[in-house]
This record gives sequence, structure tokens and C-alpha cells, in this order.
Amino acid sequence: MNIRLDNLSVNFDDRFQMDDINWQLDDSQHWVITGANGSGKSALAAILAGAGNQLLGSIEGLPDKVGLVSFEAQAELIERERKKDDADIMDVISEGTPVHEILSENGRNPELIDKLVTMFKLEGLVNRSFRKLSTGESRKVMLIRALASEPDLLILDEPFDGLDAHTLEMLQHYLASLVETVPMVMVLNRFDEFPEFITHIAYVDHGRLQLQIERNDDKAYSELYQLLHLKTTNLEVPEADPDNRLPPLDPNQPLVRLNKINITYDGHKIIDSLDWTIERNQHWQLSGPNGSGKTGLLSLITGDHPQCYVNDIFVFGFQRGKGESIWQIKQFIGYVSTALQWEYKVGTGLRNVIISGFYDSIGLYTKATERQKKIADEWLALLGMNDRADEPFNKLSYGDQRLLLIARAMVKHPPLLILDEPCLGLDDMNRQLVLALIEKICAGSETSVLYVNHHPEDKIKGIDNYLALEKR
Repeated sequence: MNIRLDNLSVNFDDRFQMDDINWQLDDSQHWVITGANGSGKSALAAILAGAGNQLLGSIEGLPDKVGLVSFEAQAELIERERKKDDADIMDVISEGTPVHEILSENGRNPELIDKLVTMFKLEGLVNRSFRKLSTGESRKVMLIRALASEPDLLILDEPFDGLDAHTLEMLQHYLASLVETVPMVMVLNRFDEFPEFITHIAYVDHGRLQLQIERNDDKAYSELYQLLHLKTTNLEVPEADPDNRLPPLDPNQPLVRLNKINITYDGHKIIDSLDWTIERNQHWQLSGPNGSGKTGLLSLITGDHPQCYVNDIFVFGFQRGKGESIWQIKQFIGYVSTALQWEYKVGTGLRNVIISGFYDSIGLYTKATERQKKIADEWLALLGMNDRADEPFNKLSYGDQRLLLIARAMVKHPPLLILDEPCLGLDDMNRQLVLALIEKICAGSETSVLYVNHHPEDKIKGIDNYLALEKR
């Protein structure tokens, strides 16, 4: 078996769409598909079973005999049985199809069925109507049907859900006995349920196959674990320090209002008469090619641009040029950039890096309060780094450093968080980690996020406002 998906886009009755899928599976591999709820895990598995309407691309090598277990397939079988009631005439109520007939459909191996029925302890239920089974019992029937079909490919979507501990252990052992003869693709949310025989992991997000890693790649596996922690954890963005709150802003005023902004270098206009307003709790994506003025526009907001005072700029309650200091402006802004990461070359521990955000310092030179330590530890827990509080910052990977600096910028809950090309220089895995953290911040705080990048199509869930600059 060699299955190949090239640039594949598949639509599922306009309910969901998978796009740009490039994936290759062979009969020596056993895959887990994972990702957050609603990411497209089950849809990707269903494609291998022939589901969906192919829009673009190609898929080759799908085997004829596919054993499928999924909640959707289970629901379809239950619906099929329900329709038999609707077709009954003369007030005769059907008892429904007995379990033994459900199991033996399509010429499944009767000896294997008997063996599996015993293993799953369903001997007393084979004559019962399928639709009278409990959810867990009907799940076992679905598993037996798939296994008894002796498939060329076995697709198991959350096969362990709803099973008691004994059945779960038995099933894992049985699946392990098939690894030499049947390639498997499993959809799983929980890392602790990944069977030992899994060789590869596919990570799905927003209807795309974002990452593919080998199970024995310890570094990539650890990063994927952290990514899924960020995407699926119930932990919320930690609260601000009530003893260290920022001055209140007028709720009726925008955070930023730029009126007919111009930026000129050597007589050449980079930005010409731009109007832009950022309201409270609004998230923006700013994009554009090199030279389009993204950095200049940001520095007008932060107060670092020399042309601030020849433009009409209102920020955080201040009309620029009316006597305010730059520090009065900057206290309301959290800022992360590659340049900051280059400057932040300290060996202090991760907890102290986050606490330094309370003081806008590189390194920590003030004794932290117990409350600040607690808040920093909550951020570390959100990032999946709660056991690394004292690890030196300068020993972290590039991607983990970026995550810590975003937490540092957010720790005081600034009204505006500016992330200037936060994914620059990151590999695919670390890029996904950073984007997951940005999504978490957008969903779980009152901070407005200004996400800056080159690509307007590189969208983040929760960001609904877009400003695309063009090079003049």
C-alpha cells in the first residue's frame, strides 16, 4: 500500500473543507492524526476512507478494503436502523437488526467475528437489536466490524473513547498484534493514548495538514506536545497583577487614531494620507511587503518615529505633541520583535523573564512579589513550561524564547500588544506554537493584538480586522 495525496482540497457538503493536503503513507507506517477540536482531524481520516467531494489535486493508492471506526460511521449505522422503523407498515414495530447480522454483513470472517465477540465480552448481546445497545456497546460492535473485515488499511477515529479500562487495554494489545500486517491511521486527542507502535504523527489545524513528524524525533515530538497543550488546554490567560495596574483609559476613546498619516524618506512618500483607528478589544493583522511602511507605522504608534510630531496621532488618550512623554505612551504597549529577542541575551530563569515584563526591563533587577511569581508561574503553565521555571533563558530554543517574550509582553495586560513579525526565523513547529499562543491571547484577554507579518493570507483565528500596505 502506498497512498499519496497531492495538493488535495476536499469539501464535505459545504460544512467543512480541507485544503492543500500533501501526504504520503506506506504500509510500513502507522500514523496518528491529532489537533484541536474542529481542526479537521476526522475529516482527514475520512478522506482516506473515500469520503468528501474532491475539488482540487489528486489522491492515489487508496485500498479497496478499508476498515473504519468513527462517530460519524456509528451515527450512520444508527440512522440506517432508525429508518427501518419509518419504513414499517401495518403498525408492525420492527425489533431492528440483531447484532450478529450487523457483524456478519459484507462477508466478514465468521471465525474472527466469534473470536472478537469473546474478546470484547459481547457474547450475551449478539441476538439483541443493535439500536438497543448502549453507546459503549455499539462502539464495540463498530470495532469488531472493522477488525473482522480484515482490511488493507485500518482507520480508527478516537477508538478508545467510551471503553472501560479492561477493554481499552485489550484493544491496544490486539492492535499491536496487527502492526506487521495492517497499516493503521488513528485519530487521537490524548498523547498518553498514543500506542507504542505509532511511527508518524500528523498535526491538523484549520483544515490543513500543518505538520508531519516521525515519532522517534524527540525534539519535534516534545514541541508538538507543547503545541497541543497550548491549543487544547483549558487554562486561560492569567490575570493581571491587581497591585500593579496601568492607569485607566477612557472607554469611549479608541486606543489609536491616525488621521491622514504621512511618512516620507528622502522626498519619497512611504505612506500617504492613511487613516487608521484601533478600537478597544479589536484585533488587527497588518501585512505588506518589505518597504511598504509597516515598521514606520508601528513606530508612529510607539512614539519612536521622528515624524510623530508632524502627524495627527492620538494614542491612549494623548494627542501627540501636547507635552506627553514617550514613557506615558509605552506603558500601554506590549511589544515583541526579532530585534528585542536579539537584545534579550540574559541567563536569568524563565520565571524572571516573564516578571521582567512588569518593569519593561531586559533581565530582572527588582525583587519580585509573591503575587508576581504566582502570575509568572501561571503563564509558564499555559505555555507547558511549568517545570522549567529556573531554566536559563539563553539556553532555550529560538521558538521557546519567542513564546517567553510574548508572555513577558502580556504579563501586565497592556491595552495593545504589538507582535512585529513574531514568526520570523521560526521553523514550522515553532511557528505553530507562536500562532497558537496568539490565538489564546485573542480569545482570552481584553488586550488588543496587532499582529504584523508579510502575508495577508496567513490568518489567525480571532483576528478579524486587516490592513494591507502596498509598496509605493
